[in-house]
Amino acid sequence: MARWATLTLDEIGAAAAQGKLAILPVGATEQHGPHLATGTDTLLAEHVSLAASERTGDVVLPALAYGCSLGHTDRWPGTLSLLPATMIALLVDLGRWTYASGFRKLVMVNGHATNGPPCQSAILQLRHELPDLRPRFVSIFDLTPEIAARYSEDAADFHANEAETSMLLHLAADQVRPARAVDEPDRTVGRVLQYAMPSVTRSGVIGAPSTATASRGAELLDRLVDALAELLGQARAERDPELPAQP
Repeated sequence: MARWATLTLDEIGAAAAQGKLAILPVGATEQHGPHLATGTDTLLAEHVSLAASERTGDVVLPALAYGCSLGHTDRWPGTLSLLPATMIALLVDLGRWTYASGFRKLVMVNGHATNGPPCQSAILQLRHELPDLRPRFVSIFDLTPEIAARYSEDAADFHANEAETSMLLHLAADQVRPARAVDEPDRTVGRVLQYAMPSVTRSGVIGAPSTATASRGAELLDRLVDALAELLGQARAERDPELPAQP
C-alpha cells in the first residue's frame, strides 16, 4: 500500500506522474452507542481504502477523522462534529493541495452517512476551480446494491448496528464492548421527514449489534475491499469522453 504520509516528495510526484489515484478516506468521530468506539467510521473507511490500495498501488491520504455529525447533537458524549461549511472548506483545501502535487483523479471514500452533502459540495467547487480534476465520491456502505442490502439487514437507517459491530469485532475487537450492546429498532421506517438521533434512539444505536460476529465482519470487509478495488481500477483506466468535432 502507498500511504501519502510515509512517502517522500519524489515518491509522491512519481505516483502522480504514473497516473495513480489519490484516495481520501473520510470518516467521523462520534458516539456509536455504549458498545462501539467513537472512531468506528474512520477506522472502516481507512481500512477499506488501504486494503484496496494494496491491490491497485494508488496513494491513500491521511484519513479525515472528523465529519459532519450534527444529527447526533450533544445528547451523548463522544461526538466531535464539523459544521457543513467547515467540512466543505477543509475538503476543498485538501483537494487543491492534492492537485498541486500532480494528481488528477481523487476518490473520496466515505464511512459516515451525513458526510455525503459536504463531500459532494466540495466536489462541485473543486470541479469548478480545477476543470481537469476528475473526482469521485463513494460511501463504503453502498459500493454495490448487495453491500447496501447487507449493511441494512437489521435497520435501513443503521448506526452502530450488526454490520458495523461485526466488522469492528474482526478488525479491532479491543474497540468493542459486546456486553454493553443494545438493540433498538429503526423507528424511521415509513416516515417522510428527517429526525435527529435523539428522536429515534435512546442508546445511540439503530439496529441489532447483539447479533454481530467477527466472521460475518470479515466476510463483509472482503466484499467492501473487492468492490472498492474494482472501482479504483475502473477509475484509473477511464479516459475522458471523446466529443464529436464541431460542425
